[in-house]
Order: sequence, then structure tokens, then C-alpha cells
Amino acid sequence: MDDLGRYGRQILFSGIGKEGQVKLLKSKVAIVGVGALGTVCANHLVRSGVGYIRLIDRDVVDLSNLQRQSLFNEEDVNLNLPKAVAAGKRLQTINSTVTVDAVITDLNLDNAEELLEGFDVIVDGTDNFMTRYLINDVAVKYGIPWVHGAAVSSRGMFAVIKPGITPCYRCLFPQVPAGRGETCDTIGVLSPITDIIGSFQAMEAIKLLIGASTSSNLEQIDIWDTTFFSMDISAGKNPQCPACVHHQYDFLDRSSALQEAYSSLCGRDTVQIYFREKRERDLTKLSEHLKKNGKVTGNQFLLRFSPDPETIIVVFKDGRVLVHGTNDIVKVKSLYSKYIGN
Repeated sequence: MDDLGRYGRQILFSGIGKEGQVKLLKSKVAIVGVGALGTVCANHLVRSGVGYIRLIDRDVVDLSNLQRQSLFNEEDVNLNLPKAVAAGKRLQTINSTVTVDAVITDLNLDNAEELLEGFDVIVDGTDNFMTRYLINDVAVKYGIPWVHGAAVSSRGMFAVIKPGITPCYRCLFPQVPAGRGETCDTIGVLSPITDIIGSFQAMEAIKLLIGASTSSNLEQIDIWDTTFFSMDISAGKNPQCPACVHHQYDFLDRSSALQEAYSSLCGRDTVQIYFREKRERDLTKLSEHLKKNGKVTGNQFLLRFSPDPETIIVVFKDGRVLVHGTNDIVKVKSLYSKYIGN
């Protein structure tokens, strides 16, 4: 067993103690989304000695991330490293006794159960509603508690969802919003709010792992106006909830109209193309093909292709594609067909 001495100050806290620390060392946490919230939470959980942490993220470190995503630096940007890989490497230098499993992928209906089943807690570090509903379906189906978090502008919120005990996410938010809502890319975000919300998420995750009482509220904070609001959600269970009452998991259902193959990402003038059939790319061969049409850079994980100054196409080894520079899905389909192929 890991030397408990490094966790001495944490063990001295009566709420955790040696027994709680031993539980943490044996625990498994999955973090979906390794951005602002995910990096803060992962940092705390690794330092706290959670034994196994899976990092799931689909994106690459960008210069604009460094303002708030605490595990990344300029070298990660220059190397075009996937966020999961960059965060995983940094976390291992912080605590080499923890197992960090970096998974470069988009969480979707085809892989969500495989990637999340068997974990003790799931942490929401995402930036979109669809993935949260997907996490909720998996969590409810397998009885896994999860910690929701969100931050934008100077505001943030978090809540603990325990299947069978608390209302689920779909109880609280029955309908998927028609739009994508306010995002960091449309109205900005302050670094301190992501630190605060991510830290609260980590604390609630630790409580879940050691069996301590967790918050029964949807907590909301605005650090610019210095305001706090707590909404008791303990009685918010929907008696007709499709997910936790009727066990209808629409976001895991391939036939559901909610599924998307082309999806705009968080107001970023970016469209993701996702293929449900597994299709691994030969990046070396593709690179030679793309060099005829524009600038190509890359590494063993992805290629970054610029056919013109306004467009960047990122192709991942698993076949997933991000098209930066537009949110017009028709245009994206045309670009993909033109440069990559059907």
C-alpha cells in the first residue's frame, strides 16, 4: 500500500482520517472533460490519493486554454497534445503512485458504458448538455453517483447526483435546451470561478468515496457580485422521469432522435464529426495526402490540417474529426468530403 505519510495533513482532518484515506487509495474516479473544471478536479483528486483516475477528453490543448486550465502550459500547445495526455503526464509528476488512465475520445453512446461502468464516482467536467444527459443515463443505469459542475462568465454551479437517492439530472432539467446556452467562448469566463467550482466538485467526490454526507443542494456562486444561492433539490425527483423512474435511457439509444453525427461545439465555430462505426486512421498515409492541399502538422495522436487561413481540420486516430472555423454543418460535410473522403 502507498505510504500514507504524504497524506498526513489530510489524515489529520477528522472527517477523513486513516480509514477514509485507505478508501480513497482503493477508489476509482472517471472525469469526463479535462478542461477548466476537469483539470482542477483531477489535480485535487490525484493529490488526495484517489487510486485510479480515468481522464476522458476529445480536444487538444489550445493557447486560449492556459488562462484557466491549470494543468497545461505553452509546451503542450506547441506540441498539439490532446488534453487527456497532457493532463495525465502532469498528474503523474505530482503523484506517481496514482494510476492515471488518459483516454482520447469523445464520450458517446457507443463507448460511454464501457468507459464509465465500474467506477465509484463520475465527475462532470464537460461544456455541453448532451454529454451531461449521457453521463446521467449511464450513472442511473449502473447506480454510479456523479458530481455535476458548470462555469461561465463569473458564475458557476455544482450538484451531487446519487441514483436512487437524489433526483437525477433529467429530473432537474427534463428537456434538452434548444440552444447551446451561454458559453465560455461567447461571454467569457473568469479563472477563479472554474477553480472554485472544480474544487467543490473534488470535495464532493471525496465525500462520496469515503461515505460522508454530501450537499443536497444545487449550489450557485457568482464571484463578481459575491453572491451565493443554494437550492434544495432533495425533493425534486420527477415521478415520471424517463431515466430514473422508467429506466428509459434515451441518450444511450441509437435510434433516439437526440443522437448527432455532426454537432457544433460550445459556440466555438467548430463542428465535430463522429462516426459510430469504429474506423482507425492511418495518419501517416493521410498526412501525405493532405500535404497536397495545405499545411499539415501532427503527432502520433492526431493531424492538424489547414486548407486555408480560416479553416483548421483536426483528424484523430480513431477517425473523429473537428472542423474549426465554421459551425455550418453543410459546409463541414463539404470540406470533409473534399479533403478527407466519405
